[in-house]
Amino acid sequence: MTRFRPCIDLHAGSVKQIVGGTLSTTSDSSLKTNFTSEHPSAYYAALYKTHELHGAHVIMLGPGNDDAAREALAAWQGGMQVGGGVTEKNAAEWIKAGADKASISCCVIITSYLFPESKFSLERLQAVLKALDGNKDKLVIDLSCRRKDDKWFVATNKWQTITDFELNQESIALLEPHCSEFLIHAADVEGLQRGIDHELVSALAGWCSIPVTYAGGGRSIEDLELVKSLSNGKVDLTIGSALDIFGGAGVKFEDCVKWNQQQ
Repeated sequence: MTRFRPCIDLHAGSVKQIVGGTLSTTSDSSLKTNFTSEHPSAYYAALYKTHELHGAHVIMLGPGNDDAAREALAAWQGGMQVGGGVTEKNAAEWIKAGADKASISCCVIITSYLFPESKFSLERLQAVLKALDGNKDKLVIDLSCRRKDDKWFVATNKWQTITDFELNQESIALLEPHCSEFLIHAADVEGLQRGIDHELVSALAGWCSIPVTYAGGGRSIEDLELVKSLSNGKVDLTIGSALDIFGGAGVKFEDCVKWNQQQ
């Protein structure tokens, strides 16, 4: 069943919506920001909790975001996912930060750490799982990607480095036994509100047998129906910059909540 999945993107400690392709590992001079919130991260986490929007992903885009991420996790313990700089050294710590009193934990999201020197490292993936006591239900793998030669390749380091790891049936099958879910940003259309990558959504539905959330280009409530149709209900959709709660004019947050309730 396709669902609307919310997000909290953090940059320099603030909740922002950014044009994904303009992120840089060296300078913020090229950064294009669609929206910077006057509200703290916990405001959005509490909003998602109120409406029972489980599995929102909190993404730390660079340094200076740890405190804001912890505030979001504390506002909805057990209901969030967190990523950005997660390794085997801090994965358990982030899980603990997001756990509730009933020991229901959040999930950690890993991406760039799995691709040292742009090469996939099974050893690093196994190390992260070991740090999580082998519990793959606590792990989400981010395979955010960019198009190259009409194929999709994982992009790391704020989506600026295109690795040699192609998204296809074989690579998805390799990773599925090690995680509970995939998160996939289409970095080429992220933040542009020009529509989703139809081909990628359809391909993900065919490749994946575990939950997968797609993000990138969502601009209207009709995109939820489109993703549902393209994926036969197997892919969830994140809408960011187009949402009214992030300064957008294309989609009302309350309509996304209602859409979920109707499914």
